[in-house]
Amino acid sequence: MPVPVRIPERTAERRARSVPSGKRCGSRGPGGSSRRPRHRAGPERRRRASVSPAAIFGTGTSPAADTPRLPPPGRTRGGRAASRPRAAGSVFILRGGTFLPLSSRAPRGLHDSLAMNAARSGYRVFSANSTAASTELAKKITERLGAELGKSVVYQETNGETRVEIKESVRGQDIFIIQTIPRDVNTAVMELLIMAYALKTSCARNIIGVIPYFPYSKQSKMRKRGSIVCKLLASMLAKAGLTHIITMDLHQKEIQGFFSFPVDNLRASPFLLQYIQEEIPDYRNAVIVAKSPGAAKRAQSYAERLRLGLAVIHGEAQCTEQDMDDGRHSPPMLKNATVHPGLELPLMMAKEKPPITVVGDVGGRIAIIVDDIIDDVESFVAAAEILKERGAYKIFVMATHGLLSADAPRLIEESSIDEVVVTNTVPHEVQKLQCPKIKTVDISLILSEAIRRIHNGESMAYLFRNITVDD
Repeated sequence: MPVPVRIPERTAERRARSVPSGKRCGSRGPGGSSRRPRHRAGPERRRRASVSPAAIFGTGTSPAADTPRLPPPGRTRGGRAASRPRAAGSVFILRGGTFLPLSSRAPRGLHDSLAMNAARSGYRVFSANSTAASTELAKKITERLGAELGKSVVYQETNGETRVEIKESVRGQDIFIIQTIPRDVNTAVMELLIMAYALKTSCARNIIGVIPYFPYSKQSKMRKRGSIVCKLLASMLAKAGLTHIITMDLHQKEIQGFFSFPVDNLRASPFLLQYIQEEIPDYRNAVIVAKSPGAAKRAQSYAERLRLGLAVIHGEAQCTEQDMDDGRHSPPMLKNATVHPGLELPLMMAKEKPPITVVGDVGGRIAIIVDDIIDDVESFVAAAEILKERGAYKIFVMATHGLLSADAPRLIEESSIDEVVVTNTVPHEVQKLQCPKIKTVDISLILSEAIRRIHNGESMAYLFRNITVDD
């Protein structure tokens, strides 16, 4: 145990205490002596020689008390090492190696500062959602982590503005913001941005956004005269203060390139595959179906890992008049039209979409349609009708994000689909009450493990075992 140091007091204070009132140091008056009285060289003198915490931390009233003179560590005024401890309890180390005991009379701010320094390497988990239904996933994650949800208040004012208040200190800590996206997407985005900025101005060390379903991910390509809104949102999150993002099954893997900070794109396929193996008794007689050629890679990955067959639905309905009126056919391209003398462009052949057909055998089997998002279910309902006509006797739909917008529950209930399985990345409790066919798979386990690994600086490769890019 380090030995406390006897720190001498200032000369003026020592003379004022050692010499009686009315006498000068060194005078030889009646009864006076030039020597210092020896009866003060006891415990009382040793108590006076110690420096109070108020003088050390600048809480004293005099400038002399704010800047005490400290001897070298482990040495006393006479050059001898201190042999007896000054007080029992904790020891505080000053700059330069000097040890001071922390007595019960130390100011409260001293203990608070030590506790803050001890917890600086910790982390906090917050939820930026203002609705109770959207905080269920955050509560499950904190239960698995054995932590408490951070104290904050998120609400909408009467004029529609979003207000966020952080109710605890986050200085120097890793902060994880769990934000699930309900139907009101724009409000959830503003809640996330404002909370991230509030934590940034509160001096949080790292701000990691846990966004299982990343909003506006469908708008990640330039279409017609629109814009790439996903890129805009990525820039806004970086400007608000986020330093890292944990998400799940991005609509396009290339979205990770929109961010100027790391993005961990987790996969929900292990949980969905486990559901197929445990909840579908005759899954060996199933075939994985892609409802469009664009989803064929994901379906192929599922089929290979389950050792099942693969089928692809090819063909769509004809283009609507609105899709044709996008400027691509004005002016109409003619075969012999010339734009510049000597330059002839080839004829622009328009697409002719074939009628819907199924590539693969689904007769007498269970059809499992896999995709990443279920939003408007019209295409899934149409695919289920085609599969039913081709002989499939059970039809399941598996997806990561169950947005289930508009009249999706009613359409699913009236369709040939037997069961729709989604994860809890998006809250859909109201839709489940409207349609008993909707089932939920909990993915809070992988999100909590990702939070733990990122905070501890561990590798994330364990969470991507046997997972391909096509998942």
